[in-house]
Amino acid sequence: MDKGFLAQLYEDHTHTRHLVPASATCHFAEAIIQLLFPPLSEKRYASLSDFEEHTQLLQQCLERILDGMQSALAESPAVLATAVMNELPQIHSMLLGDAEAITHGDPAAQSMEEVIRTYPGFKAVALYRLAHAMYRLGIPLLPRVISEFAHGRTGIDIHPGATIGAYFCIDHGTGVVIGETTIIGNYVKVYQGVTLGAISVEKSMANIKRHPTIEDHVVIYAGATILGGNTVIGTRSIIGGNVWLTESVPPYSRVYHHPQIKVRKAPEPENVLNFSI
Repeated sequence: MDKGFLAQLYEDHTHTRHLVPASATCHFAEAIIQLLFPPLSEKRYASLSDFEEHTQLLQQCLERILDGMQSALAESPAVLATAVMNELPQIHSMLLGDAEAITHGDPAAQSMEEVIRTYPGFKAVALYRLAHAMYRLGIPLLPRVISEFAHGRTGIDIHPGATIGAYFCIDHGTGVVIGETTIIGNYVKVYQGVTLGAISVEKSMANIKRHPTIEDHVVIYAGATILGGNTVIGTRSIIGGNVWLTESVPPYSRVYHHPQIKVRKAPEPENVLNFSI
């Protein structure tokens, strides 16, 4: 390797301001979700004191991660780590509601335990709710590390800045994208491939609301794209599959996309060309 390039890389490493171990952050996030939901945990505890000790170790783990980025923090690592742990009862309560919503919303779901153990939608929302708590506390970078970890594991991309209400159900989920300034109400259900995004991606829009608002009890079917910070989907509306929306719809709307599908008689089987690649 070129020695000048190597020297430049060394300088870059030397002057890096923050040391945020991504693997430790992801391990911490996984451990928190396992702490909250015993079906996901392989660890067993001999006593309440053993459980309390494990919880304290997790808090210390987060504090050590935050220690590496002290100059970017508004509070001390100890204060922020305590604040995150104090958010866990609320996160747990919200996630129980999410698991219940998925169980009720998917006829294939046999139980809440099955949803918690296996559903990618639940996994993505669980990591989102932890990342969102950190985001609200002003912790930089770690929320994005966690959300991208969830994205890689589930195919569901939820920005930690999004605001999502109670009883949120993601059915299947792969390809779902929820932008930073999206606001989602309670009892909302989205299917796979849904995008809640911005109309424009100009950098100057960074500090304004650029993603849609979804009110309570809305259902958004597969492949729908809803864009724009001023776009509001009124309560109890249904947005059909593959709909492209850049403007608001009133409450109780039914919005469908009607593709033109042409059907013609197929040629006789012996005349069909079969390609082999």
